[in-house]
Amino acid sequence: MNDNVRPIQGDAMRQALSLPVFRQAAFAGRNVLAAAELRTLLSDQGMRFEPDSRGQFAPVELRVSINLTREFGTVISAGPGGIDLALDERNFRKDRASVYAATELVDGAGFLALFQRTLTYQKLALLAERNGQPSPDAQLEAGFARLIALANAYSPTDPDAPFVLRALELSSVRIGDDWLINAGSCEFGAPGKARLPRPIAKIDKLIHPQSIGIIGVSATSMNFGRIILKNLMGSGYSKERMTIIRAGEAEIDGVRCVDSLRALEHKLDLLIVAVAADAVYGLVDEIIETDAVESVMLIPGSLGETKKSKEPAAALAARINAAHGNQGGGPIFLGANCLGVVSHPGGYDSWFIPLERLPKPPKKAERNSVMLSQSGAFMITRISQNPWLDPRYMLALGNQTDLTHGDMLSFFAERDDIDTIGVYIEGFKDLDGLDFARAVRKAVLNGKDVVVYKSGRTAPGAAGVMGHTASIAGAPTLFDSVVRQAGAIVAEDFNTFDDLFYIAGALHDKKVGKRLGAISGAGFEAVGMADSIDSDTFSLEVGTLDDATVARVHEILVSKRLDALVEVRNPIDINPGADDEAHLLITEAYLQDPNIDAVVVGLDPTAPSVRALEQSKLRPGFDLNDPMSTVHLMPPIVARNDKPIIGIVDGGDLYDAMAGRLMDQGVCVFRNCARGTRALARYVEARLYAESLRGARR
Repeated sequence: MNDNVRPIQGDAMRQALSLPVFRQAAFAGRNVLAAAELRTLLSDQGMRFEPDSRGQFAPVELRVSINLTREFGTVISAGPGGIDLALDERNFRKDRASVYAATELVDGAGFLALFQRTLTYQKLALLAERNGQPSPDAQLEAGFARLIALANAYSPTDPDAPFVLRALELSSVRIGDDWLINAGSCEFGAPGKARLPRPIAKIDKLIHPQSIGIIGVSATSMNFGRIILKNLMGSGYSKERMTIIRAGEAEIDGVRCVDSLRALEHKLDLLIVAVAADAVYGLVDEIIETDAVESVMLIPGSLGETKKSKEPAAALAARINAAHGNQGGGPIFLGANCLGVVSHPGGYDSWFIPLERLPKPPKKAERNSVMLSQSGAFMITRISQNPWLDPRYMLALGNQTDLTHGDMLSFFAERDDIDTIGVYIEGFKDLDGLDFARAVRKAVLNGKDVVVYKSGRTAPGAAGVMGHTASIAGAPTLFDSVVRQAGAIVAEDFNTFDDLFYIAGALHDKKVGKRLGAISGAGFEAVGMADSIDSDTFSLEVGTLDDATVARVHEILVSKRLDALVEVRNPIDINPGADDEAHLLITEAYLQDPNIDAVVVGLDPTAPSVRALEQSKLRPGFDLNDPMSTVHLMPPIVARNDKPIIGIVDGGDLYDAMAGRLMDQGVCVFRNCARGTRALARYVEARLYAESLRGARR
């Protein structure tokens, strides 16, 4: 950073020339600065505003903006100006057009690093080099730092800010000894009223309840409330710790009933509400007034999702918000339109899906992960299709009447028993995108991996979101850039989410690096691995084997009589004649190479020399139960090496057992070499960025 231009914050920034400028415009009844006022504001940032200086401009048009967004608060962006600004960002690879960051989560150096990925920066750097001028980096960083400080001084999250900066658009910017700006505008306004903070410590009561109450259980039919009751009992939750609130009944299915919330003998940790939507409004008032519960799960749908329900739902949310100002913070509410919660440590399942329709894995989850989803069906399909994901906790947020994505992620970001967090988002409440991004950063700094998928990436998709959980799906490029800059791994589709959530959990405790070793018994697979090392923003490298590794692998090939058929290189095609042991001996040789950081190994289940079948009719005993099979040999190798190993079992249903037994023992397995290698590349990129953030904090 240029030592002559240092960012200043909060009151110090407002004591400079900026505050009188805003007051002058406001006194004149304007929320937009006049040209002279904008010149004064920018001069205070060490920049020159000269609207008539077009002839002085370099060929590269730079645009820098500060914008107040509904989801993320104040966001800084930079990218092409002039005619290039009209180009659709979808024509560019990720981060090549414009880049974005929440100003509260970035400084000048961090935003410069992000901007350096763009084509606009590359043009600026090339032009400076061609003209024999110094790199523009120092002035870019200084200017970004000043603008970020200005934005944060007039942020909607600063309770002392007398005004909020809504938009500052600078275009036709020339970077030289200073910033020369040919065109610009600035809009500001009065600060809004923020929601009260939710008492998120009570989420612990929600996921580890010592007592549960249920409203809406039918005594005569299998309604949603009765299904939830059955699932609670089926998951092992004690009947003695449950209470049904239903007048006129003594017990249902062996669970005690009371007439009302006022009849409870003690305060409940969790109340599950499974009544018709119209009955929720009065019931919530009773819940708040009686102060009889710590946390509430609102199952009913349609609250705020239809035109008729929007105003009543907004009034309901306002009453819940006001209750958070009471002593103790009042109860927290999950939902509405909420599938429920599965908590393995809490010993309960409150989903309203009958267990016969969604069999759960029989053993307690070992993965240190949580899945947070605005859509319950998203979690159902993920677990149904990918039972190995089975997190410790699964929570459906519904339409976020009270608890939001930011609240949930903030809570789990601090939990020592969680390493990996998967999140499905349809939309944010006002400014909760910023809370969510802050929570992402907190989770990453605490050593966790956060994998996110946001729906509504197209206009039809956004319309579908509005009809489901009354959410507003913001611009996908803005979301992607801000959340990645915070430290999350952002998935583009459902399959990518599954892959990234899985690999993040499987490799969380491994060391990562960019240099790949690729091993296969099939030529197409070795090439496929090498062809899959690139993403839009990152690339693995094919590591160069050390001479000692080449010699060691050659010895293995000689011992297996494969030396005449195989050339030692990376990637290596070790021939279908290689047995289980050959694959794994070579894998470990690669792992011990100082030039290799991770190995992707095709385990060749269809090869006749590999013990990949549950039972072989042609060669009895030559199967998965053989002590020399991959399912016995590979797990110890994974356990004793701190570098990632990705096993590829590329075959049909016949080889599900091989893949499943490896995964049950902690081996990271993919069924396709391209998906496995791409997931590794995305994961390594995120881990390296997370490590840089943690290093910067130290």
